[in-house]
Amino acid sequence: MSSYFQIYTGNGKGKTTAAFGLALRAVGAGKKVYFAQFVKGKTYSEIKAVEQWLPSITVKQFGRGCFIVKQPQQADIDAARNGLNEIKDILQSGEYQLVVLDEANIAIFYKLFTASELLEAIESRHTDTEVVVTGRYAPQELIDAADLVSEMKEIKHYYNNGIEAREGIEF
Repeated sequence: MSSYFQIYTGNGKGKTTAAFGLALRAVGAGKKVYFAQFVKGKTYSEIKAVEQWLPSITVKQFGRGCFIVKQPQQADIDAARNGLNEIKDILQSGEYQLVVLDEANIAIFYKLFTASELLEAIESRHTDTEVVVTGRYAPQELIDAADLVSEMKEIKHYYNNGIEAREGIEF
């Protein structure tokens, strides 16, 4: 079986959710999944579900539990770089058939690591490892290298009417 490099990007809602859907599909087919979340560091509802029901999915967060508002702090950079170093080994191990790098595009956008560094890790992956990178602002370098790119486009969103994130729906 061939493995590919996919990107889910865009300003619309659903990138991480789509990646979790693919992870669920992969587990249903008997595959092991590693779901790395960059920038994020809080417990979201999908993580609770995975930990409770899907032991074939490993989730690890490489964020501090807060949003980067303007400039990342050194702790943000350190967390992301440590995560990227760990991911290099995961990608090469052959232990996982699907590796999701959730919000890795955002980590690049905030200069926590470079697109070239991420691409080097992806290109050195085990031949049986599918990779999905999510997050807004996918850099052209990654788009050019990817086999599949899906853009989530916001048409209308209730956030614009002051509706806050709801547990079980947005987090």
